[in-house]
Amino acid sequence: MAHRKVGLECSVCGSRNYSVNVSAAQQNQRLALKKFCKHCQKVTLHRQTR
Repeated sequence: MAHRKVGLECSVCGSRNYSVNVSAAQQNQRLALKKFCKHCQKVTLHRQTR
């Protein structure tokens, strides 16, 4: 199974804080996770960048 590395961007401040590996089966949808943003100092929604 092929994996691809994608970045996660904070939906509040726009900084790219995380990178994750996504499998080929999951690439049809954009990933959205709640993660801690070190710039906002709180848990925010982080979305996959393209």
